[in-house]
Amino acid sequence: MTAVVTDPELRRKCAAVALTLAVAAVYYGAARLGLLEQLVRGQVTPLWPPTGIALAGLLLFGLRVWPGIALGAFLINVSIGPTALTVLAIAAGNTLAPVCSYLLLRRVGFHNDLDRLRDALTLVFLGALGGMVISATVGTGVLVLAGALPAGDFWPTWSVWWAGDAMGVLVVAPFLLVLRRARWPRDVPLRRWAEAAALGAGTIAVTLLVAGGTSASLLFLVFPFLIWAAFRFELAGAASCALVISTLAILAAGRGAGPFAHQDLFTSMFTLQALNGATALTALLLAAVITERNRTHEEIRRLCGRLTGMVAAMPQRPFADQWQTSDDPDEGGPDGRAHGR
Repeated sequence: MTAVVTDPELRRKCAAVALTLAVAAVYYGAARLGLLEQLVRGQVTPLWPPTGIALAGLLLFGLRVWPGIALGAFLINVSIGPTALTVLAIAAGNTLAPVCSYLLLRRVGFHNDLDRLRDALTLVFLGALGGMVISATVGTGVLVLAGALPAGDFWPTWSVWWAGDAMGVLVVAPFLLVLRRARWPRDVPLRRWAEAAALGAGTIAVTLLVAGGTSASLLFLVFPFLIWAAFRFELAGAASCALVISTLAILAAGRGAGPFAHQDLFTSMFTLQALNGATALTALLLAAVITERNRTHEEIRRLCGRLTGMVAAMPQRPFADQWQTSDDPDEGGPDGRAHGR
């Protein structure tokens, strides 16, 4: 017979442990996927999805999930870190970075719905570019101090580490924040489904075409699809397209294919992160602006409807009631004739 937990406190503790283990498992799995495209010393990648997962988990569940982030970071670094002390330091940096980003975002009143322009800007500059300086600095510095990395490679490694963590936040976190609100749409016209399918197929096809080409100047061809997604499907469409574009571009960079062929590490990373950064910024900022515009339009329409109802409910006075009669010679005299006033 299965025992049923009836104590509320025990149930709460069991739920907290389950949530911690779930976050650790998802963090570890995402880290394994990220390591498939490692570029420096088997552990530094151009896109580190766990940072996006960690920040999204903190935004959705609060600081109570930080032990799961720490556990996942420790487990993934055990197999690739040179020493136990290095592993602990890197895991601490990987935990501290999203926690600091979370605290900064909460301090400025960040909305998880990303429905305002200020939310997109704070996620970019505080959550990604600012907060991830911590993990990159701690991780790269520890590797240099441990002798696992030459001192001359500090800045190239730091740039890849920082960019990878920042891209994880910009690409993965918005997608997860949208995903948690996703519901199967009802009563959606067939043409809407056809448009979504065309958008997805077009985004994949153009990204593969660009990634398989030889000219980096063709990378701009993906932006019309981001604009299309933001205007027609707001953040849900823009975040999904940005994730697809960044993933396919990273796979091409890892293979040294297309515009990333015959380039050194710095040039390849600069091209890749310029594309990923521009993609994420375009998706987030444009989707936020469109969402704000649509919300304002809906609010104006609602207020106009209320005003129309109020006007219709007002009593209508006949036109003749607006004329008066008076014995005052200045206002018509005793003959009963009235003059309008």
